[in-house]
Amino acid sequence: MKTEPSTYSIDRLMAEKTTHWEGIRNYQARNFMMRDMRIGDDVIIYHSNASPPGIVGLAVIASDAYPDHFSWDDASPYYDPKSTKENPRWFMVDVAFRSKFKNMIPLEVLKSDPNLNDMLLVKKGTRLSIQPVQEDIFDYIIRTYQS
Repeated sequence: MKTEPSTYSIDRLMAEKTTHWEGIRNYQARNFMMRDMRIGDDVIIYHSNASPPGIVGLAVIASDAYPDHFSWDDASPYYDPKSTKENPRWFMVDVAFRSKFKNMIPLEVLKSDPNLNDMLLVKKGTRLSIQPVQEDIFDYIIRTYQS
């Protein structure tokens, strides 16, 4: 899960313990969240639009997907007049803090590691805020960069 640290940082998640992950407005990212995320799944937290961008910690999925009520609030930046309570278009999940990495793993390090070539994050043109990570890649990242 990508977030801009100026919008919602790993430090804020650590302080708040749990949050709803709202504002997903890309159908493919929404579908990854709704189809693939299950309560108890580990999540990599990635700071995008940072200097440098990189993986900063872990969270865990704390709820099933449910309608993103911000899409119904015309004062919200996530408002979508085509999304209604009767026919919600956008969804969110709750995430809970798991851990903050002692050292951030910069994107350039991830890109230079040939063992991560299949990770969507390092592929050119992949900018989704929610992306699946294969279990073997997840385990490799933890084992290699956080042990």
